[in-house]
Amino acid sequence: MAHIISDIKKAFSKGNIYIQLIYINSAVFLITTLLSVFLQLFNRSVDGFWEFLALPASVSRLASQPWSIITYMFMHAGFLHILFNMLWLYWFGSLFLYFFSAKHLRGLYVLGGISGGLFYILSYNIFPYFAPSVAASTMVGASASVLAIVVATAYREPNYRIQLLLFGAIRLKYIALVVVVSDLLFVTSQNAGGHIAHLGGAIAGLCFAAGLKRGIDATSWINKLLDLILSLFSKKTWQRKPKMKVHYNSHDPRDYDYNAKKKAQSDEVDRILDKLKKSGYESLSTEEKKSLFDASKR
Repeated sequence: MAHIISDIKKAFSKGNIYIQLIYINSAVFLITTLLSVFLQLFNRSVDGFWEFLALPASVSRLASQPWSIITYMFMHAGFLHILFNMLWLYWFGSLFLYFFSAKHLRGLYVLGGISGGLFYILSYNIFPYFAPSVAASTMVGASASVLAIVVATAYREPNYRIQLLLFGAIRLKYIALVVVVSDLLFVTSQNAGGHIAHLGGAIAGLCFAAGLKRGIDATSWINKLLDLILSLFSKKTWQRKPKMKVHYNSHDPRDYDYNAKKKAQSDEVDRILDKLKKSGYESLSTEEKKSLFDASKR
């Protein structure tokens, strides 16, 4: 058992950010499902625990459990629910990293979830159609977060083609358009909350990608907050740092070599990005794509 846990930890630490998010979602699903089974064996209901983490449509209930605006985006109502969300996250997460950084994906996942959750709450409290169900309605799922990633990628490279079974090569802009339109068509369906949250996530993805073109990173505040939280759980934060001896040597040739190498890498990435902007992703060579992918992980 210890070896399995060690392997999982190693795979998690070495995985890309979307792989880590898939691990987190899967772990939460496994724990909540096992807890549900355990409670049922004693004729106990898991509803109280579920509602504790799910996002309520009621503003007064949200005020009593504000953490649910975050926890809901890591929970799922069933195996098929998490399966399809994680497949979309896997496909578009890997594609997202060709054009944006790992921190952008991490921040946008959270931003899309928050945007989708707020859009869901506002819609249920504004439109009279949802008034009878506001008090009892809750929502879970990573769909809003995933759709934010899908829309941001489609906005960045609208004409990029991906191969779909039975449909052939489809441009990203059409995939995003079909998903968004289908959500609009089903905002009064049985899963109205989910479709409304999807639209909120899509808006977040669009605003992020459009803002980044103008030099505005909508995910920066989220990433700063996440970095601060993660630093509190880091061993290095709490370890006493040994006294350092400082040696001054302004002529160390290793400094020049290192700086020259970093500048060459930066110049190469800038050249590839210029080529990408002028001619599109398909014009890049395999080596250029690899260089761009490696740079996105740094």
